[in-house]
Amino acid sequence: MTRAEDRILVQEHLAHAAEPRQLGAEERQRLEDRIRQALRERDAVLVAHYYTDPDIQRLAEETGGCVADSLEMARFGNQHSASTVVVAGVKFMGETAKILNPEKRVLMPTLEATCSLDIGCPADEFAAFCDQHPDRTVVVYANTSAAVKARADWVVTSSCAPAIVEALDARGEKILWAPDKHLGSYIQKATGADMLLWEGSCIVHEEFKARGLEDLKALYPDAAILVHPESPANVVELADVAGSTSQLINAVQTMPNEQFIVATDNGIFYKMQQLAPNKTLIEAPTAGSGATCRSCAHCPWMAMNGLENLLQVLETGNQEITIDPALRERALKPLRRMLDFTADMNLKAAGNA
Repeated sequence: MTRAEDRILVQEHLAHAAEPRQLGAEERQRLEDRIRQALRERDAVLVAHYYTDPDIQRLAEETGGCVADSLEMARFGNQHSASTVVVAGVKFMGETAKILNPEKRVLMPTLEATCSLDIGCPADEFAAFCDQHPDRTVVVYANTSAAVKARADWVVTSSCAPAIVEALDARGEKILWAPDKHLGSYIQKATGADMLLWEGSCIVHEEFKARGLEDLKALYPDAAILVHPESPANVVELADVAGSTSQLINAVQTMPNEQFIVATDNGIFYKMQQLAPNKTLIEAPTAGSGATCRSCAHCPWMAMNGLENLLQVLETGNQEITIDPALRERALKPLRRMLDFTADMNLKAAGNA
């Protein structure tokens, strides 16, 4: 985050955030068995983000759900026959699923799981910012609330954002970008577009430091460096591959390197190791050697998704995502623009945080 008031908001949220308690093997198995049964009985499918706990990712796969980035999670829910979609991730992901699947019930293990990018871009302040720059095309990252999406002209993911911004720039359009300033700067540099950036950042990716990455590279000189572009520019500059979650997972599978230094949320290691079991994954350092950090390479809100609250939401039906129909219609338009664009360009619109 950049603005002092945004940091305070994040700290307040984190102060109330509670990670699920540690479970023994027998209790974990009991909960997983009950979750499987509840999914069947309630005609529900579980979709999980790459950054959630490995137990949840594995359970989603084993029960016919999916593990993916936020947009693919929503699209999977749309294509699946289940009447209820359970989204293990953070709140904007549940909202995106509801925007694309209004006829389905969308539940989350906890509605308290949010995102620093979402917190740092309040809808009313963002609308006022847009009103101050009416000549600019409003492009927002998927990591935003439904209300912010409703104010946008385009919604993008990290994988398709460069192509969409490049196309808008070719038409002579000036861009107002939100909320991640690091991703915005990365796209601005890649495309040369005229972009006005909102001052937001991800508390996980902002903690990766170039000096720490250089020190680790010195220890593992043959390792390829993989970086999510929500990271600071001097970190991205060190990357062999900078890209979305899906693009980084693909890099581990396709690059010849045996070792990879990974600068993104360490929840992604489960899928990377699953798809490339012979590769060695090394977690990029956060905040410097010996320093304390707010995330330690793992989103504290993603960590709020656990087996116990997953079972509870299936049994009670609480923690349901609801969106005002008029707001949903406005938010759907920029999402549809992205989906149509990527279909036409034969791009895969995947990769969020």
